[in-house]
Amino acid sequence: MDKEPMVETTSRQEMSAEDAAELAARLEESVIFRGLSEALLLRLARSGAVVEVKRNDFVFHEGDEGDTVYLVLDGAVRISRTVPGVGEEALAILHPTSAFGEMSLIDGSPRSADALAHETCRLYVIAKAELERLMFVDRTLAVDLLWKLVRILSDRLRQTNDKMTFLSITGRFE
Repeated sequence: MDKEPMVETTSRQEMSAEDAAELAARLEESVIFRGLSEALLLRLARSGAVVEVKRNDFVFHEGDEGDTVYLVLDGAVRISRTVPGVGEEALAILHPTSAFGEMSLIDGSPRSADALAHETCRLYVIAKAELERLMFVDRTLAVDLLWKLVRILSDRLRQTNDKMTFLSITGRFE
């Protein structure tokens, strides 16, 4: 597996109106962007980029700067950590409509895990700075998006608590 991040987000090609509308419709399918106005979805579509990542290529590494947010459009992404003496521990397999990398919007910390293409995938990628700019300009977007992020992170914390409880009960976690 290549250890270099494979996602280039600095260059963005101009998107046709048709492509922007199609991407906006895909963004609306995700929990993080569901319910936003068509105008906001189009603005988001034009503010990000769509990239393809080949199977087993890294999207980012644990410890990298958290400067982008991702949405799986097609394929799957594996979020994992390397446990010394054990190897890779898969934390989640994310499928279309799943967002990841959003923790960096909240705390500004480096990436807490690796993200790699579990299978070849297409990702919507938006820079943190661009998303923050959009939220600064549109306070309704900011409030709505931040509440959605809180719900997503809360759900993930509940899943982690359930997993910890299961491991504790089964004696796998001591």
